[in-house]
Amino acid sequence: MAPVLGISDLQVTFPTLDGPVAAVRGVSLTVEPGRVLGVVGESGSGKTVTMLATLGLLPGSAEVTGSVKYKGRELLGLSPSELRKVRGSGIAIIFQDPRTSLNPVHTIGHQIVEGIRIHHPEVHRKEAARRAVELLALVGIPQPDKRARDYPHQFSGGMCQRAMIAMAVANDPDVLVADEPTTALDVTIQAQILDLLRDIRGEKGVAIVLISHDLGVVAGLADEVAVMYAGRVVERGMVDDVYQQARHPYTRGLLASVPRLTDDNRGPLVSIGGGAPSLLHLPGGCVFHPRCAHEHPNCRIDDPALRRVGSVEAACHYAEEMGPVGAGS
Repeated sequence: MAPVLGISDLQVTFPTLDGPVAAVRGVSLTVEPGRVLGVVGESGSGKTVTMLATLGLLPGSAEVTGSVKYKGRELLGLSPSELRKVRGSGIAIIFQDPRTSLNPVHTIGHQIVEGIRIHHPEVHRKEAARRAVELLALVGIPQPDKRARDYPHQFSGGMCQRAMIAMAVANDPDVLVADEPTTALDVTIQAQILDLLRDIRGEKGVAIVLISHDLGVVAGLADEVAVMYAGRVVERGMVDDVYQQARHPYTRGLLASVPRLTDDNRGPLVSIGGGAPSLLHLPGGCVFHPRCAHEHPNCRIDDPALRRVGSVEAACHYAEEMGPVGAGS
Protein backbone atom coordinates (compact mmCIF):
# COMPACT_ATOMS: atom_id res chain seq x y z
CA MET A 1 0.00 0.00 0.00
CA ALA A 2 1.10 3.55 -0.69
CA PRO A 3 2.04 5.33 2.55
CA VAL A 4 -0.53 7.75 3.89
CA LEU A 5 2.31 9.75 5.45
CA GLY A 6 5.84 9.93 4.13
CA ILE A 7 8.67 11.83 5.83
CA SER A 8 11.93 12.11 3.91
CA ASP A 9 15.24 13.61 5.06
CA LEU A 10 13.50 15.88 7.58
CA GLN A 11 15.81 18.32 9.31
CA VAL A 12 14.83 20.78 12.03
CA THR A 13 17.18 23.44 13.41
CA PHE A 14 16.45 25.93 16.17
CA PRO A 15 18.48 29.13 16.52
CA THR A 16 19.77 29.85 20.03
CA LEU A 17 22.10 32.40 21.60
CA ASP A 18 24.76 29.67 21.79
CA GLY A 19 24.33 28.60 18.18
CA PRO A 20 22.03 26.46 16.04
CA VAL A 21 20.55 23.32 17.59
CA ALA A 22 19.98 20.47 15.14
CA ALA A 23 17.03 18.78 16.85
CA VAL A 24 16.14 16.52 13.91
CA ARG A 25 18.83 15.35 11.50
CA GLY A 26 17.70 13.64 8.32
CA VAL A 27 14.76 11.58 9.60
CA SER A 28 12.86 9.45 7.08
CA LEU A 29 9.71 7.53 8.08
CA THR A 30 6.67 6.09 6.33
CA VAL A 31 3.26 5.24 7.73
CA GLU A 32 0.90 2.95 5.84
CA PRO A 33 -2.91 3.01 6.17
CA GLY A 34 -4.17 1.09 9.18
CA ARG A 35 -0.67 0.42 10.54
CA VAL A 36 0.95 1.54 13.80
CA LEU A 37 4.46 2.99 13.79
CA GLY A 38 6.16 3.27 17.16
CA VAL A 39 8.82 5.97 17.60
CA VAL A 40 10.99 5.41 20.69
CA GLY A 41 14.02 6.99 22.30
CA GLU A 42 15.18 8.99 25.29
CA SER A 43 13.84 12.45 26.04
CA GLY A 44 15.43 14.93 23.63
CA SER A 45 15.95 12.38 20.86
CA GLY A 46 13.69 14.32 18.48
CA LYS A 47 10.55 12.15 18.54
CA THR A 48 8.01 14.87 19.27
CA VAL A 49 9.81 17.58 17.27
CA THR A 50 9.66 15.34 14.20
CA MET A 51 5.87 15.04 14.37
CA LEU A 52 5.31 18.69 15.33
CA ALA A 53 7.33 19.67 12.26
CA THR A 54 5.16 17.34 10.19
CA LEU A 55 2.04 19.18 11.39
CA GLY A 56 3.55 22.65 11.09
CA LEU A 57 3.26 23.26 14.83
CA LEU A 58 6.81 24.45 15.52
CA PRO A 59 7.59 28.11 16.23
CA GLY A 60 8.33 30.31 13.24
CA SER A 61 12.01 30.54 14.20
CA ALA A 62 12.52 26.83 13.48
CA GLU A 63 14.18 26.02 10.16
CA VAL A 64 12.53 22.94 8.63
CA THR A 65 13.77 21.28 5.45
CA GLY A 66 13.17 17.98 3.71
CA SER A 67 9.84 16.56 2.63
CA VAL A 68 6.59 15.64 4.38
CA LYS A 69 3.89 14.17 2.17
CA TYR A 70 0.34 13.36 3.22
CA LYS A 71 -1.36 11.16 0.61
CA GLY A 72 1.25 12.33 -1.88
CA ARG A 73 0.71 16.04 -1.13
CA GLU A 74 3.70 18.03 0.10
CA LEU A 75 2.94 19.71 3.43
CA LEU A 76 6.16 21.67 3.96
CA GLY A 77 5.66 25.10 2.47
CA LEU A 78 1.87 25.15 2.75
CA SER A 79 0.30 28.32 4.08
CA PRO A 80 -1.11 28.28 7.65
CA SER A 81 -4.67 28.25 6.32
CA GLU A 82 -3.94 25.24 4.09
CA LEU A 83 -2.25 23.39 6.95
CA ARG A 84 -5.25 23.98 9.21
CA LYS A 85 -7.38 22.09 6.70
CA VAL A 86 -5.09 19.07 7.05
CA ARG A 87 -4.68 19.20 10.83
CA GLY A 88 -7.58 17.50 12.56
CA SER A 89 -9.27 16.16 9.44
CA GLY A 90 -6.29 14.42 7.78
CA ILE A 91 -3.69 14.19 10.54
CA ALA A 92 -4.71 14.59 14.19
CA ILE A 93 -2.59 14.61 17.32
CA ILE A 94 -3.09 13.57 20.93
CA PHE A 95 -0.79 15.83 22.90
CA GLN A 96 1.35 14.54 25.72
CA ASP A 97 -0.33 16.42 28.58
CA PRO A 98 -4.11 16.61 28.10
CA ARG A 99 -4.60 18.97 31.04
CA THR A 100 -2.50 21.69 29.40
CA SER A 101 -3.97 20.99 25.95
CA LEU A 102 -7.64 21.27 26.90
CA ASN A 103 -9.06 24.77 27.34
CA PRO A 104 -9.99 25.17 31.03
CA VAL A 105 -12.74 27.77 30.40
CA HIS A 106 -14.78 25.70 27.93
CA THR A 107 -16.67 22.48 28.50
CA ILE A 108 -15.38 19.24 27.03
CA GLY A 109 -18.39 19.00 24.74
CA HIS A 110 -17.92 22.56 23.48
CA GLN A 111 -14.31 21.85 22.54
CA ILE A 112 -15.26 18.74 20.56
CA VAL A 113 -18.09 20.62 18.83
CA GLU A 114 -15.71 23.42 17.90
CA GLY A 115 -13.31 20.96 16.28
CA ILE A 116 -16.09 19.37 14.26
CA ARG A 117 -17.59 22.64 13.01
CA ILE A 118 -14.22 24.16 12.03
CA HIS A 119 -13.78 21.40 9.47
CA HIS A 120 -17.48 20.93 8.72
CA PRO A 121 -19.20 24.32 9.06
CA GLU A 122 -22.28 22.90 7.35
CA VAL A 123 -22.96 20.69 10.37
CA HIS A 124 -25.54 22.27 12.69
CA ARG A 125 -24.41 22.91 16.25
CA LYS A 126 -27.03 20.54 17.68
CA GLU A 127 -25.88 17.75 15.37
CA ALA A 128 -22.26 18.42 16.34
CA ALA A 129 -23.24 18.30 20.02
CA ARG A 130 -24.93 14.93 19.47
CA ARG A 131 -21.79 13.72 17.71
CA ALA A 132 -19.67 14.91 20.65
CA VAL A 133 -21.72 12.80 23.06
CA GLU A 134 -21.33 9.78 20.74
CA LEU A 135 -17.56 10.29 20.69
CA LEU A 136 -17.34 10.49 24.48
CA ALA A 137 -19.31 7.24 24.66
CA LEU A 138 -16.97 5.71 22.08
CA VAL A 139 -13.92 6.40 24.24
CA GLY A 140 -15.60 4.91 27.31
CA ILE A 141 -16.58 7.97 29.34
CA PRO A 142 -19.62 7.12 31.51
CA GLN A 143 -22.75 9.28 31.29
CA PRO A 144 -21.38 11.04 28.18
CA ASP A 145 -24.38 13.37 27.81
CA LYS A 146 -23.78 14.69 31.32
CA ARG A 147 -19.98 14.70 31.21
CA ALA A 148 -19.99 16.65 27.92
CA ARG A 149 -21.15 19.63 30.02
CA ASP A 150 -18.25 19.28 32.45
CA TYR A 151 -15.01 21.27 32.39
CA PRO A 152 -11.52 19.72 32.16
CA HIS A 153 -10.83 20.19 35.88
CA GLN A 154 -13.80 17.91 36.61
CA PHE A 155 -12.16 15.05 34.69
CA SER A 156 -9.48 12.68 36.02
CA GLY A 157 -6.19 12.35 34.15
CA GLY A 158 -7.35 9.21 32.36
CA MET A 159 -10.68 10.80 31.40
CA CYS A 160 -8.89 13.89 30.07
CA GLN A 161 -6.78 11.60 27.89
CA ARG A 162 -9.94 9.89 26.64
CA ALA A 163 -11.49 13.28 25.89
CA MET A 164 -8.37 14.23 23.89
CA ILE A 165 -8.70 11.02 21.90
CA ALA A 166 -12.36 11.79 21.23
CA MET A 167 -11.39 15.24 19.92
CA ALA A 168 -8.63 13.75 17.78
CA VAL A 169 -10.90 11.23 16.02
CA ALA A 170 -13.89 13.57 15.72
CA ASN A 171 -13.22 14.26 12.04
CA ASP A 172 -12.14 10.72 11.07
CA PRO A 173 -8.45 11.49 10.35
CA ASP A 174 -6.31 9.13 8.30
CA VAL A 175 -3.33 9.50 10.68
CA LEU A 176 -3.43 9.79 14.46
CA VAL A 177 -0.26 10.95 16.23
CA ALA A 178 -0.27 9.80 19.86
CA ASP A 179 2.46 11.63 21.78
CA GLU A 180 3.19 9.70 24.99
CA PRO A 181 -0.53 8.89 25.45
CA THR A 182 0.04 6.87 28.64
CA THR A 183 2.49 9.15 30.46
CA ALA A 184 1.59 9.89 34.12
CA LEU A 185 -1.25 7.35 34.09
CA ASP A 186 -1.35 4.29 36.35
CA VAL A 187 -0.87 0.92 34.70
CA THR A 188 -4.58 0.05 34.69
CA ILE A 189 -5.52 3.26 32.89
CA GLN A 190 -2.54 2.80 30.56
CA ALA A 191 -3.90 -0.58 29.49
CA GLN A 192 -7.36 0.93 28.92
CA ILE A 193 -5.95 3.73 26.76
CA LEU A 194 -3.95 1.26 24.67
CA ASP A 195 -7.04 -0.94 24.24
CA LEU A 196 -8.96 2.15 23.14
CA LEU A 197 -6.34 3.06 20.53
CA ARG A 198 -6.34 -0.54 19.33
CA ASP A 199 -10.14 -0.46 18.97
CA ILE A 200 -10.07 2.85 17.10
CA ARG A 201 -7.48 1.47 14.73
CA GLY A 202 -9.61 -1.62 14.11
CA GLU A 203 -12.93 0.17 13.72
CA LYS A 204 -11.80 3.20 11.72
CA GLY A 205 -8.69 1.87 9.97
CA VAL A 206 -6.69 4.89 11.11
CA ALA A 207 -2.89 4.81 10.93
CA ILE A 208 -1.20 5.63 14.24
CA VAL A 209 2.19 7.12 15.04
CA LEU A 210 2.87 6.16 18.65
CA ILE A 211 5.57 8.29 20.30
CA SER A 212 6.83 6.71 23.50
CA HIS A 213 9.85 5.97 25.66
CA ASP A 214 8.10 2.84 26.96
CA LEU A 215 9.20 -0.20 24.98
CA GLY A 216 6.42 -2.30 26.50
CA VAL A 217 3.74 0.09 25.26
CA VAL A 218 5.20 0.01 21.76
CA ALA A 219 5.48 -3.79 21.80
CA GLY A 220 1.81 -4.11 22.68
CA LEU A 221 0.45 -1.86 19.94
CA ALA A 222 2.90 -1.11 17.12
CA ASP A 223 3.58 -3.05 13.93
CA GLU A 224 6.85 -1.27 13.17
CA VAL A 225 9.27 0.69 15.31
CA ALA A 226 11.83 3.42 14.69
CA VAL A 227 14.46 4.05 17.37
CA MET A 228 15.74 7.64 17.55
CA TYR A 229 18.90 8.98 19.15
CA ALA A 230 20.21 12.56 19.05
CA GLY A 231 17.81 13.60 16.27
CA ARG A 232 18.36 10.58 14.00
CA VAL A 233 16.75 7.21 13.37
CA VAL A 234 19.41 4.67 14.36
CA GLU A 235 17.34 1.51 13.89
CA ARG A 236 13.98 0.56 12.43
CA GLY A 237 12.03 -2.48 11.34
CA MET A 238 9.11 -4.68 12.34
CA VAL A 239 8.61 -4.70 16.10
CA ASP A 240 9.38 -8.39 16.57
CA ASP A 241 12.48 -8.16 14.40
CA VAL A 242 13.90 -5.14 16.22
CA TYR A 243 13.11 -6.51 19.69
CA GLN A 244 14.57 -9.94 18.94
CA GLN A 245 17.38 -9.07 16.51
CA ALA A 246 18.39 -5.50 17.36
CA ARG A 247 21.64 -4.55 15.66
CA HIS A 248 22.33 -1.11 17.11
CA PRO A 249 24.02 -0.91 20.55
CA TYR A 250 21.64 1.85 21.64
CA THR A 251 18.54 -0.24 20.87
CA ARG A 252 20.12 -3.20 22.62
CA GLY A 253 20.85 -1.03 25.64
CA LEU A 254 17.23 0.12 25.81
CA LEU A 255 16.00 -3.46 25.60
CA ALA A 256 18.47 -4.64 28.25
CA SER A 257 17.26 -1.93 30.65
CA VAL A 258 13.70 -3.29 30.71
CA PRO A 259 13.11 -5.46 33.82
CA ARG A 260 11.69 -8.93 33.09
CA LEU A 261 9.64 -11.16 35.37
CA THR A 262 11.59 -14.17 34.11
CA ASP A 263 14.94 -12.79 35.28
CA ASP A 264 16.40 -14.51 38.34
CA ASN A 265 19.08 -11.86 38.74
CA ARG A 266 18.09 -9.54 41.58
CA GLY A 267 20.98 -7.16 41.02
CA PRO A 268 20.70 -3.55 39.88
CA LEU A 269 18.91 -2.76 36.64
CA VAL A 270 21.01 -2.46 33.51
CA SER A 271 21.55 1.10 32.30
CA ILE A 272 23.24 2.80 29.37
CA GLY A 273 26.30 4.62 30.63
CA GLY A 274 26.71 8.36 30.22
CA GLY A 275 24.05 10.72 28.98
CA ALA A 276 22.57 11.95 25.74
CA PRO A 277 24.91 14.38 23.92
CA SER A 278 24.32 18.09 23.67
CA LEU A 279 22.73 18.91 20.33
CA LEU A 280 24.88 22.06 20.31
CA HIS A 281 28.11 20.08 20.43
CA LEU A 282 27.58 16.66 18.90
CA PRO A 283 30.56 14.29 18.96
CA GLY A 284 32.23 13.44 15.68
CA GLY A 285 31.57 10.20 13.85
CA CYS A 286 28.86 8.05 15.38
CA VAL A 287 27.12 10.24 17.97
CA PHE A 288 26.55 7.21 20.21
CA HIS A 289 30.23 6.24 20.43
CA PRO A 290 30.95 7.95 23.81
CA ARG A 291 28.38 5.63 25.43
CA CYS A 292 28.96 2.52 23.33
CA ALA A 293 30.50 -0.64 24.76
CA HIS A 294 31.39 -1.77 21.23
CA GLU A 295 33.27 1.39 20.20
CA HIS A 296 36.09 1.06 17.66
CA PRO A 297 38.55 3.81 16.65
CA ASN A 298 36.77 4.53 13.36
CA CYS A 299 33.50 5.11 15.23
CA ARG A 300 34.90 8.47 16.35
CA ILE A 301 35.49 9.55 12.75
CA ASP A 302 32.98 7.90 10.40
CA ASP A 303 29.25 8.61 10.80
CA PRO A 304 27.43 5.37 9.89
CA ALA A 305 24.44 5.52 7.55
CA LEU A 306 21.22 3.60 8.15
CA ARG A 307 21.48 0.34 6.20
CA ARG A 308 19.84 -3.05 5.89
CA VAL A 309 21.33 -5.67 8.22
CA GLY A 310 19.35 -8.90 8.21
CA SER A 311 15.70 -8.14 8.95
CA VAL A 312 16.26 -4.60 10.30
CA GLU A 313 17.93 -1.34 9.31
CA ALA A 314 20.63 -0.06 11.63
CA ALA A 315 23.14 2.80 11.66
CA CYS A 316 26.16 0.97 13.11
CA HIS A 317 29.49 0.09 11.49
CA TYR A 318 29.57 -3.24 13.33
CA ALA A 319 25.91 -4.24 13.20
CA GLU A 320 26.74 -7.61 11.64
CA GLU A 321 28.89 -8.53 14.65
CA MET A 322 26.11 -8.15 17.22
CA GLY A 323 25.04 -11.43 18.80
CA PRO A 324 21.52 -12.41 19.88
CA VAL A 325 19.61 -9.89 21.98
CA GLY A 326 20.07 -10.75 25.65
CA ALA A 327 23.60 -12.01 25.19
CA GLY A 328 24.93 -8.64 26.34
CA SER A 329 24.24 -5.07 25.34
